[in-house]
Amino acid sequence: MFFVSSIPLQPDVPLGPPHERSDAARNRERLLCAARELVDEFGAEALTMDALACKAQVGKGTVFRRFGSRAGLMMTLLSDAESEFQRGFMFGPPPLGPGAQPLERLIAFGEGRIYFVLENGELLKAAGAATRNRFEVPATKLSHRHMEVLLREGGIADPWVMAMSLTYALDPERIVDDVRARGISPTRLTDSWRELVTRLLSGA
Repeated sequence: MFFVSSIPLQPDVPLGPPHERSDAARNRERLLCAARELVDEFGAEALTMDALACKAQVGKGTVFRRFGSRAGLMMTLLSDAESEFQRGFMFGPPPLGPGAQPLERLIAFGEGRIYFVLENGELLKAAGAATRNRFEVPATKLSHRHMEVLLREGGIADPWVMAMSLTYALDPERIVDDVRARGISPTRLTDSWRELVTRLLSGA
C-alpha cells in the first residue's frame, strides 16, 4: 500500500495521482479496470503489457506510455489500497496510528500488513518480481522506516537492521506461500507476529 510514494507521505500532501485532464483520467481508469479484470480472471501472472493492450483494445505503446513498465502497472494497481493502509498507520487512530505505545503500534502494523498481503498478495508478489530490488519499492521503504521509528522508540539498539529483519518476516511471497501452500492460518501468522515483537521489545 500502499498512493505508492517515493518519499514518506506528509499530512498536507494530497494522496492519489496528480491532476489529469478528464479524458486522460478516463483512459487511465479504463486501462486499470481492464487490468483488474485480467487479474481477477487469470491471476497476476497473466497480466502483461501485451495482454492489457489487447483487453483494453489500445496500442501497446499507449500502455507503456501510461505505466512505463509492468512493475509500474502493478504498483499503480496497488496504489489505492496502499494509500489507505499508509494513511492508517501514519495518521489514523491508535493502535495502528499515532497515540499508542510502540509495541501496540508494531503489533497492529504487522497484523494489518499480513491481512493486506493476503488480500493483495498476487499483485504484491508480481510487483516485487518485476523490480530489480523489491526492498527498494517505495511502499516497502516507507514501511521499513515506520518500523524503524517504532523500534527506536521501543529501545532497540540497532533499529534499522531490526526493521529489515521484520520486513523479511512480512515478505508478501512468504506470507502467501505460508497460507496457500502450507495451510497456515492467518491467525497463526498474526499470533506469531505478536509474540515476536512482544519478546523483541520486552528484551529491549
